Amino acid sequence: MKTMGGRQFWGDVQFFHGWKIQQHVISQHYRLLDPKDQRHASGSLAVCQQRLAEIKAAEQLPPMQGKAVILIHGIIRSSKSFVKMKETCQQKNWLVVPFDYPSTQRTIPENASYLGQVIQSLEGIEEIDLVVHSMGGLVVRSWLSQQEVVDPRVKRMVMLGVPNRGADMADRFRSNLLFKAIFGPAGQQLVTEVNSDFISNLPTPPFSFGVIAGGRNTLKGYNPLIRGDNDGTVAVSSTRLPGADDFIMLPVLHSFMMNDPETIAHTLRFLETGVFRESGKPQPIPVPQTVTVP
Repeated sequence: MKTMGGRQFWGDVQFFHGWKIQQHVISQHYRLLDPKDQRHASGSLAVCQQRLAEIKAAEQLPPMQGKAVILIHGIIRSSKSFVKMKETCQQKNWLVVPFDYPSTQRTIPENASYLGQVIQSLEGIEEIDLVVHSMGGLVVRSWLSQQEVVDPRVKRMVMLGVPNRGADMADRFRSNLLFKAIFGPAGQQLVTEVNSDFISNLPTPPFSFGVIAGGRNTLKGYNPLIRGDNDGTVAVSSTRLPGADDFIMLPVLHSFMMNDPETIAHTLRFLETGVFRESGKPQPIPVPQTVTVP
């Protein structure tokens, strides 16, 4: 049966060659979806796992192997926002994992736990890369904070417009009832470090990562309500997470960057080589040196 959508109420917990097991955030029951979003089972996790095992055997689906790229959307969005990025990654013969989570219904740490379950389910995969948009990057950093040992298969990550220092727009509208209703508990966690210590306490990825920011390369960005250059939603300065192996700014709006051809080209180059530019010269974001008092 074709699902009716409702992606903001479901979180992925298991992935296998495009098949997904998801959990409903309210009822807590599970469903099994095929790569075309057709539902094949519903009920307990055990029921969905058993049905998936039967399908694997009946269709003789091979084990997963090689490299997987997990695509992680931002708040209010879904994995469908990565359509062009997904297609381009598949052309590289990478296994693409379009991760869905209830971004407006749960906190960032709660959504990070869904990501952890999906990563754990990728049996046979030898290497994992991540492409994250907006709040998706904070979900990854929150997942890192939940790990005693980070999965060694995770090699590289590209951050697209991630508010690593919080979002001015969240500061401006955090008390607005409509903002609270639409963006949910995670929206309250997107405020800048001045108003909350949540983001500032998130860890820096221990693996290679690069940052792509959208901006006009001027003193004022696309949105005059945001301080400094910005992509219309996130300030360029907020995307700059110290420790990044490379940084690049492109003239692209926040909501469209994940499917922008130039952004996609730079993303794939980083996943393959660890740098954004064809020249091979990175522009890393240095970690500030701490001053010790003798």
